[in-house]
Amino acid sequence: MKLNDAASRLEALGNPTRLRIYRTLVRAGGPGLAVGKLQARLSIPASTLSHHLKTLMIVGLVSQEREATTLICRANYPVMQGLLEFLIAECCIDADCTSSGAVGTAA
Repeated sequence: MKLNDAASRLEALGNPTRLRIYRTLVRAGGPGLAVGKLQARLSIPASTLSHHLKTLMIVGLVSQEREATTLICRANYPVMQGLLEFLIAECCIDADCTSSGAVGTAA
C-alpha cells in the first residue's frame, strides 16, 4: 500500500462518525447492512450517513451494491487488511522488539 493511500484511509477513519459506521459494517461481516438498517443502528440522519459513506467509499474502505431497491454497504476487508499490514509492516524494524510488547512479540 502506498503512503498516500494509507494516509487517506486513516484520515477518513479519524472522524468519529465514520469510524462508528466502519466498525458497524466490519461487525456486520460479508453480508453487510442495508443503508436503512445502518442508519437505524447508528441513529444518524440519512444525509449525514450518505456524506460519510461517500467518504469511506472514495478511499476504498466501504463498497455499496444495489440489491433490487436496497443499497447494501459492506466493509472492504482486503483494503482493511492491507491497511493493517501497512501499519505493522515495519514494526520495530530499527529496534529490538523482544521485550517491548510490540506487535507479533510475546509480552
